Amino acid sequence: MDPIAALIIGLVVGIVLGAVIGLLFARTRRADVPVGVDPALLASQHELALGAVRAEEATRRSQLGSELAAIQATAVALKEQVAAQQEQYRELVDRQRRDQAAEAERQQRESTVLQALTPVQESLRSMQLKVTELETQRSLQHGQLTQQLRNATESEERLRSTAESLASALRNNATRGVWGETQLRNVVQAAGLIERVDFDVQSSISSDAGSGRPDMVIHLPGGKNIAVDAKVPFTAYLEASQIAVTATGEEGARREAFIKQHVRAVRAHIDTLGSKAYWAGLEASPELVIAFIPSESLVASAMEADPGIMDYAFSKRVALSSPVTLWSVLKTVAFSWQQDVVTQEAKMLFETSRELYGRLATLAGHIEKLGRSIESTVKNYNGFVGSLERQVLPSARKLNVLDESKVLGTHAEIEELPRDLSAFELVAELEIVSALEAGPGTD
Repeated sequence: MDPIAALIIGLVVGIVLGAVIGLLFARTRRADVPVGVDPALLASQHELALGAVRAEEATRRSQLGSELAAIQATAVALKEQVAAQQEQYRELVDRQRRDQAAEAERQQRESTVLQALTPVQESLRSMQLKVTELETQRSLQHGQLTQQLRNATESEERLRSTAESLASALRNNATRGVWGETQLRNVVQAAGLIERVDFDVQSSISSDAGSGRPDMVIHLPGGKNIAVDAKVPFTAYLEASQIAVTATGEEGARREAFIKQHVRAVRAHIDTLGSKAYWAGLEASPELVIAFIPSESLVASAMEADPGIMDYAFSKRVALSSPVTLWSVLKTVAFSWQQDVVTQEAKMLFETSRELYGRLATLAGHIEKLGRSIESTVKNYNGFVGSLERQVLPSARKLNVLDESKVLGTHAEIEELPRDLSAFELVAELEIVSALEAGPGTD
């Protein structure tokens, strides 16, 4: 038995016995026999009282036994609970110890991992700073982009307004004519041609078909010319362009009708230019006239709607030309002019070279004569010096006795002779000149 449980049971039993003895002692004192009472009666009463006490004590003992058994059972239960609590406590302590060890190990691992991740942390910090900077730049760029989009919207609105104004202006025939002539001039200048040198503007032409005034006459090398006339069939195309290409139904039919009207306008311009026969009034001109249409889309839409319109124009001796094709033709003309200038300069250079070569031959004759003259002069000088040294000075020195302070010096002969010509060009020319001077029949 557990010492604690035994101690508790002993205390309870002692308390109970003390209570019983005290009760008996109290009753004994209350039962003191007064004087003159019968002792036998007193004894019987005493026995009765003692029996009652014993019966009560037995009852109390049974109660105490029951209570003691209950107390023992409770003690056993408490002991089991204490053992269970102790076991739980030990498990709790073990678990706490394991948790502490695991926590220490986890902290150690985390410390190791943190130490290993320190460069990563620095990289993440720098990356965070970079992201913050990029976000700031993005916000700034977003604001700039918003402003640019706003400006683009305003520009688009101004462009739309300008386009509407331009479309309204181009509906006027006079305005379209000025636009076509301006575009024609821009293309010609872009090709490098010079006004009144390589082309003329608004030249009057007269032929059997009548008089006319093309917008431009292009001069070709060799005195040839070709007429260019600007035409702007724009009204029907402008109406058609305001309808979407993908339109169907009534809108699609309207667009198709406007395109057909545009083709008819182009054909009408072809007929007009073909009937004027500008090439007949120009000197040395190919039998065609260039119909300049100052927009690629005007030509492309007409050819798309009527693929045979180009052959029709050729049959009328009219060449439909957009800015790109006309620029190509004019660039070829400019190159031809450059080649013609190079040819003229080469011819002039050839003639100048022949003239220079002839003059070099004449110069060679003069040089040869000058050399002979210098050689003769040297010989005459050397003869003069020899005569002076041999004949004059010896007689003159005899006069030295009259004035010895003055001495007649000597004069050296010239030993250098003129250098003969060695250049084969000059020598060949001299031989030709000598042969011509000698006349026929000489070897």
